Amino acid sequence: MVRAGLTAERLTRAGAELADEVGFEQVTVSALARRFDVKVASLYSHLKNSHDLKTRIALLALEEMADRGAAALAGRAGRDALSAFADVYRDYAREHPGRYAAAQLKLDPEAAAASAGLRHSRMTRAILRGYDLDEPDQTHAVRLLGSVFHGFVSLEAQGGFSHSAPGSQESWDRSLDALDALLRNWPAPRPSSSGSRPSSSGPRPSSSGPRPS
Repeated sequence: MVRAGLTAERLTRAGAELADEVGFEQVTVSALARRFDVKVASLYSHLKNSHDLKTRIALLALEEMADRGAAALAGRAGRDALSAFADVYRDYAREHPGRYAAAQLKLDPEAAAASAGLRHSRMTRAILRGYDLDEPDQTHAVRLLGSVFHGFVSLEAQGGFSHSAPGSQESWDRSLDALDALLRNWPAPRPSSSGSRPSSSGPRPSSSGPRPS
């Protein structure tokens, strides 16, 4: 490859491709220089260091997943939306394992505020509004969904479900069924230590309508 035409964007995308091939942890400015057959010093006019490169890859991955999420959620609600959104993360991790790992990178506050991570949060909350969750339960549910999606995807990628039946697809579907049921019947808030916090009885009603077949 020739040196001409190198830009931060081109280097970021090349770094993302490298991450998918060899793993996110193996991505460095030096490895990227070898990919372009140039000296490391020639990349420092575009990248500060390897951490800057990894941050850019993380931001790219978050943006790509957010775009997929927005497309997947269009016209969907309730269990259908939950499933479509979850599949975005799982499919992306399968297609782009290095990029998916990059999306888990801890960003500094400024980078995080400018990232597509906020879009992910807004889309998750849009799904949860269909289950009539108010704060702080909505935030609890956002964290729960993220934990389940990432936990399942990570274990599956490591081969954690490869040696026993049933298959991981069946477990994925059943896990989403369980999440949908939990969100429809979210636990009543716990009373505060002073006993002043209200507690509702019975399951929480859902505005998402009948579950799609």
